[in-house]
Amino acid sequence: MIILTVIGARPQFIKASMVSRSLQNKGIREIILHTGQHYDDNMSKVFFEEMGIPNPEFNLGVGPGTHAEQTAASLKGIEKAILKEKPDLVMVFGDTNATLAGALAASKLHISVAHVEAGLRSYNRSMPEEINRVLTDVISSYLFCPTHAAIENLKKEGIREGVHLTGDVMVDSLYHFTKIAENKSDILDVLNLETGEYGLVTIHRPSNADDRDKLFRLMNALNQSSIPLIFPVHPRTKKILSEFNLEYQMIHPVNPVGYLDMLLLEKNAQIIVTDSGGIQKEAYLHKVPCLTLRSETEWVETVEDGWNTIVNDKFEKLPELIKSPPKPHQWNSHYGEGNAAKTITEILTNH
Repeated sequence: MIILTVIGARPQFIKASMVSRSLQNKGIREIILHTGQHYDDNMSKVFFEEMGIPNPEFNLGVGPGTHAEQTAASLKGIEKAILKEKPDLVMVFGDTNATLAGALAASKLHISVAHVEAGLRSYNRSMPEEINRVLTDVISSYLFCPTHAAIENLKKEGIREGVHLTGDVMVDSLYHFTKIAENKSDILDVLNLETGEYGLVTIHRPSNADDRDKLFRLMNALNQSSIPLIFPVHPRTKKILSEFNLEYQMIHPVNPVGYLDMLLLEKNAQIIVTDSGGIQKEAYLHKVPCLTLRSETEWVETVEDGWNTIVNDKFEKLPELIKSPPKPHQWNSHYGEGNAAKTITEILTNH
């Protein structure tokens, strides 16, 4: 079996690392294609190095652009790779433009598609990621669902064939790499941080980062925090922030950090403030309270169990929520026990 794996953004590097390791153990040939959606070394190269992902055999260098530009450029490059390599299967992850492009290119060439992290829904069609999820699931032959809720979402849409409950590969990765991070990362010392005495902030979604007025209000609210906030700044966000000329008291901007450093920052934070789907889930797995800068979440279990609070754009509440977040009332292993990659590999090799 030959599998072409399509990745383009840092969450996909993390997910793919564990599946790639499992495929190698089974002797399955994997060809990695990197669309280059995340092109900065801090957002891309460092992840391959830290996680031991094989260097991509294809790197499309798509870079920044509109959704149409990124998807079209990826689609063209992926199609060429498929025609050259003739894989038995194309594997895609998550909900980026690379995900949709990979699924479209494969399906039009009559190649089976495997979607890792299938069935997630925010039910907010204004989010490009939601469109990517829905369309990718419709044309996938293997739908690897991280949760029971994801399977139910697919049932509502009439998708029942090829659906598998696998658990979440992010759990595999977090459990594996957190142990490594604790031995290798010195990020707490570098930033002079004490466990439980700081907050962690990430902002990257266009709904927050590309709206100047909204981002200005958000930063002003965060600046009133009662604890220092470490803020690894996404390149998109950094460009807009440079126009504000804000004086930071409680916010400490830093360059994007590698995966090992990020895991350690998450695990030792008092609270996490984010608009990232993956970091919401990682906060839950680390048992760290999370404030989500969106109006909804795909990871409904984190909210139901009390670890995640949806802030929407009510940024004026952030200082008080950071100081006194709601108390969680339970924690469950909704996302599996850390063997999702092995389950996915077994399904693929037995079909």
